[in-house]
Amino acid sequence: MPIEQTAVDTLSYALNTFYLLISAALVMWMAAGFAMLEAGLVRSKNTAEILVKNMLLYAIACVCYLLVGYRLMYGDVQTPSHAPAANFFFQVVFVATAMSIISGAVAERMKLKSFLVFCVVMCGFIYPIQGSWSWGGGFLADAGFRDFAGSGIVHLVGAAAALAGVLLLGPRKGKYGHSGAIYPIPGANMPLASLGTFILWFGWFGFNAGSQLQLTGIDNTNAVAAAFVNTNAAAATGAIAAYVVTQWRWGKADLTMILNGALAGLVAITAAPVTPSPYLASAIGAGAGVLVIISIYALERLRIDDPVGAISVHGVVGIYGLLAVVWSDPEAQLLAQLIGIGVLAGWSFAVSAVVWWLLKRSMGLRIHAEAEYVGADVSECGLEAYPEFVSVRRP
Repeated sequence: MPIEQTAVDTLSYALNTFYLLISAALVMWMAAGFAMLEAGLVRSKNTAEILVKNMLLYAIACVCYLLVGYRLMYGDVQTPSHAPAANFFFQVVFVATAMSIISGAVAERMKLKSFLVFCVVMCGFIYPIQGSWSWGGGFLADAGFRDFAGSGIVHLVGAAAALAGVLLLGPRKGKYGHSGAIYPIPGANMPLASLGTFILWFGWFGFNAGSQLQLTGIDNTNAVAAAFVNTNAAAATGAIAAYVVTQWRWGKADLTMILNGALAGLVAITAAPVTPSPYLASAIGAGAGVLVIISIYALERLRIDDPVGAISVHGVVGIYGLLAVVWSDPEAQLLAQLIGIGVLAGWSFAVSAVVWWLLKRSMGLRIHAEAEYVGADVSECGLEAYPEFVSVRRP
């Protein structure tokens, strides 16, 4: 009997480890999704620079979290159900996701070096500290705050840091005019943006279902299956709701809003992808698809320039997702969720604002006006992503 039990335990350990590694690989693939989405939603003259950002932010996140962040967030980690290295790998791809949110919001006018310095602080300090309060078993966990896969811990935190940066950075040249005029600045490549959204949708199955951390056992297996179904349902209804709103409001099927509707559904269901029924998950996703359009429009009116809608998708909808937890999780309490929202958003925004301000006073945050006109590809990277189609005067 002990020999048989040991064999079962070994097999369970191996399966859980393999499942977690595959889930982490799916989340890592989301880095490609963010890169393609952002490359599609910026102008062609800024494409190479946004790709450099996404490549380097992932690399920096991995190194900083390995050296400092993981231990700061979790301390001495014990993982009896799976390999410790698998646990680290699954967690490190989450911090890279939080940083990717910031990349899109500050696109087309931020200095690359300043962004990368902030990346070090975010991944090595800001993100792990707040993560230790919840997933690390700190005071938010003790207060009953519930966030299964990171609507707040990953997405809201990233969006709050992005908002602080955008406010100090200011809008892109030509975005806003006198007397409240708002001028659209369309992205250069809608096929890339659509591809990026589908990649994110695909990777999100690892994001949400992988957060169960175990596959073996009937309860774990059922939870994983529920996370897959609910994640997919929320994204689908988010996209449909966004289409309906744009068709009703403007008489057109706005692709960028539909893409953001799908992403909003994914963000909203991330806080509780296991406990809702598929029908409730669908309703949560539909609500997110409507909310994200309202938020993007409101931020535009407030002259907060977010080229990809990241603050709305990940911040405003992240809050909505955390509040929606109480609809399906009997152990969730509204007050605890509100406390968690305030702490996470307040911490990330305040500390990020200080870091952004210090960078602005020292290195500077914004590329100069001529470089912004020519494009960050030339001024920051010395090349053009589309050299056959873009002809600019180099500074």
